Amino acid sequence: MGDASRRAFLRQLLAALAVASPAGAVGLGGTGASGAPALHGLTRKGRAITGGFADTDQAVGHALRDGRIPAIGAVATRRARVAIVGGGVSGLSAGWHLDALGLRDWLLLELAPEAGGNARGGRNAVSAYPWGAHYLPLPAPDAVHVRALLREVGVLHADGRFDERTLCHAPQERIFQHGTWHEGLEPLDAAPAWELAEWERFDAQVAAWRESGAFRVPLAGAPFGGSAARETHALDAITADVWLRANGYRSPTLRWWLEYGTRDDYGASLTQVSAWAAAHYFAGRPADEGGPLTWPEGNAFLVRHLTRRAGDRLMHSAPTVRLERVGTRWRVHTPRAVVECDAVIWAAPLFVLPRVLPGVALPVTTEYAPWVVANLTLDRRPRERGAPPAWDNVLYGSASLGYVSATHQSVAQPRDATVWTWYHAVVDRPARDARAWLEQRPWSGWRDEILADLARAHPDVAECVTRLDVWRWGHAMARPVPGLLARTASLDEWRPAPGVLVANADVSGFSIFEEAQWQGVRAAERAARLIGGG
Repeated sequence: MGDASRRAFLRQLLAALAVASPAGAVGLGGTGASGAPALHGLTRKGRAITGGFADTDQAVGHALRDGRIPAIGAVATRRARVAIVGGGVSGLSAGWHLDALGLRDWLLLELAPEAGGNARGGRNAVSAYPWGAHYLPLPAPDAVHVRALLREVGVLHADGRFDERTLCHAPQERIFQHGTWHEGLEPLDAAPAWELAEWERFDAQVAAWRESGAFRVPLAGAPFGGSAARETHALDAITADVWLRANGYRSPTLRWWLEYGTRDDYGASLTQVSAWAAAHYFAGRPADEGGPLTWPEGNAFLVRHLTRRAGDRLMHSAPTVRLERVGTRWRVHTPRAVVECDAVIWAAPLFVLPRVLPGVALPVTTEYAPWVVANLTLDRRPRERGAPPAWDNVLYGSASLGYVSATHQSVAQPRDATVWTWYHAVVDRPARDARAWLEQRPWSGWRDEILADLARAHPDVAECVTRLDVWRWGHAMARPVPGLLARTASLDEWRPAPGVLVANADVSGFSIFEEAQWQGVRAAERAARLIGGG
């Protein structure tokens, strides 16, 4: 099914949902696959800014939650050895690894009109851009599957060098503090000596954690037993905020910088995140890993390669509404097809599984972090002060994570037009309340907040933006609150039912590319053993 056909099917499904819903309220004004009209707003000087909500598949997810997805026309029956539910990085990686194992008879069923989960991307006349994950740190030698994929896409050469076009170009990072831009991300402009001493003390602590070997990416193989176990589990029993206070860290710049990291990778504040997870953010990689790798569309570059490899084995706009055991096989029901298979790899978020597999009970409760991502199209660059424009641009003291420049990696002659991707993890309220708030807040509210946030560093930004599109991720990623390691252990060997294997990054307890890929690879290996290979 081509892009146009997928969009037409999604429109048909959304129309059916509007009829099926008593409120009929499934439309989201925006610019995504539904083709809804754009919204318009004026800056205070009268310049029109168009845009809208791009997350149109949210309506299908809510209908699945509420049991309102109807069948659309005739439903075909397909057969495969393995059905993979969920086309994010985990599901795509499961299919990729099944191929490597010689088991090519699989189908991947994806709810949205485009695969990729929170690693999706978009494109307009100016540039490609990310809708979520936008970089990949250089993988360590023991991250063998990540490195294999990078070799396959031509990013990692046979001699071990990474393609310079994909290594983030300089300048990589800058931070806006005290009215001007500074190189790097550490907010140390005019910091007093006592704060600098705390920074040095924390750096020494991170070095010790790194040396322990208890922090790895992916987590597989990290030593959670023996002498390291006591400290590891003690860290995981408390929040990062509690650990910092107990160890006498008072520096406001250090605390802000640490929380910038936990918001960035986990969508969590210091009062929410496990101290172990906060330590892992800093100690899980080398002190100077030499990256990151990035593309204009972010990790959608890797997703699109995996999507092309899947070919017609990837079925878009096919939300799974029921799993049914028939004898020794499974039937996976979607509005487009019923797939009969020997094994199911569940690569969608874990919280959805009980809604489609009656009787299953999750062994853990997962908290999900809500996010907002916006892409701003600018027809000229705003005025600057201080360090030159970088790939990653952070505003000290902001509730946002700042913005990345989609055109930073371009080797062509610099242009005035660009796309900025603005990130915001909603950490100031409970996750359930945050999701309700995301649904209720109008696009104009986000437009005004984003422009006001950026105006701190770019006072004329509103006169440069022509379009501003917003994606609301209600369940963007698992949030690693205290107890992460116990939850991970509970899920490690869990089987929801005979022949059903779980693969989502939820199993790791936090959502980064390496963990999502590893869970997909591991589920593929288990599925191949279960059904006897190719």
